[in-house]
Amino acid sequence: MNKEQLWTKDFIGVTATNFFQMLTFYLLMVTISEFAVNEFQSSESHAGLASSIFVIGALVGRLFGGKFMERIGRKKLLIAGLVLVVISSALYFEVNSYMMLIANRLLHGFAFGVAGTATGTIIAHVIPHSRKGEGIGYFALSMTLATAIGPFIGLFILEHFSFKLIYVFCLGCAAISLVIALLLRIQEITLTQEQTAEMKGFKLSNFIESKSVPITLVAAVTAFCYSGIISFLTFYAKENHVTEAASFFFVVYAVAIVVTRPFTGRWFDSKGSNFVMYPAIVSFVLGMIVLSQSHVSGILLLAGALIGFGYGTYMSSSQAVAIKVAPAHRIGLATSTFFILTDIGLGIGPFLQGLFVPSLGYSGLYIILSILLVICLPLHHLLYGRNQRTT
Repeated sequence: MNKEQLWTKDFIGVTATNFFQMLTFYLLMVTISEFAVNEFQSSESHAGLASSIFVIGALVGRLFGGKFMERIGRKKLLIAGLVLVVISSALYFEVNSYMMLIANRLLHGFAFGVAGTATGTIIAHVIPHSRKGEGIGYFALSMTLATAIGPFIGLFILEHFSFKLIYVFCLGCAAISLVIALLLRIQEITLTQEQTAEMKGFKLSNFIESKSVPITLVAAVTAFCYSGIISFLTFYAKENHVTEAASFFFVVYAVAIVVTRPFTGRWFDSKGSNFVMYPAIVSFVLGMIVLSQSHVSGILLLAGALIGFGYGTYMSSSQAVAIKVAPAHRIGLATSTFFILTDIGLGIGPFLQGLFVPSLGYSGLYIILSILLVICLPLHHLLYGRNQRTT
């Protein structure tokens, strides 16, 4: 029997749109803290807030997008979100104070959340059901590549050029995303009267898909731990005199996932999610421990490979699970639920962790985060793993 087609024009288009959005997200996450310190003499905690406040805006955007997705229409919501992304990207050129930076980061985050919820929902319907794990894995690969290429470009520009070029690059990516989205043919769904009535009002169930919460809670903890890497790796590398290797950390991270993704996606569909998710957590734990001891370039890059397989595989697998367990007409809510909770992890991470850096140091912080990741093993088993069949 022939496999259902995965690599359609719309699958590629939605994935490309998502890639350019995630590229600017991760590029700014690793550079905006330094911009806040250099331009406005911000403290480490305030610099972390400049990075993480974006995710708070995204949280609000995802709440809005998840609730109104099917009522507004997927393509209309996607285009509206991307237009706001273009506007907020242009506003970075006018930032002249710390508070203005925070305000624009919130706006950019909101727009990103709306657009991201739309792409996550659209892709779930584009992918054939029999290849859901594989398809979500490749879609998530667009995020993975962004986590590597974005920080690499950001750190390279930061080292050799002015911050203005970073904003030019981000505006270009936003414009490309909008053009691609306008060319997409997106299938809308028509809600029944019963489903429309169910979605009215401001009940918690109209913002959160409860069936997706258990697996997403574990993913949120892993995102919290990962936020310590994307926000503080630059400072940690400077402290240990491995700045050049740090720019390649995310490249090695991406290569590890590109090499393993074709296998992990198929194993997810054929052997069950636990077959790849438990090893992924273990790899993330080991990677974080190695990172805490990265005083030479080779060790730092080894940590990048372990974290790449661990965090990258776990996040794509948990996203696939969150979508598969939801009813078809609530996939938009399942998508927003997944990103809302993981965004919370990413958002509060830099701020909270920044409070402890002065006493723990960066190495000590990564040790604490590795312990937290160990706890994710029994947490995954309790909330999802013990009930897993073939999902």
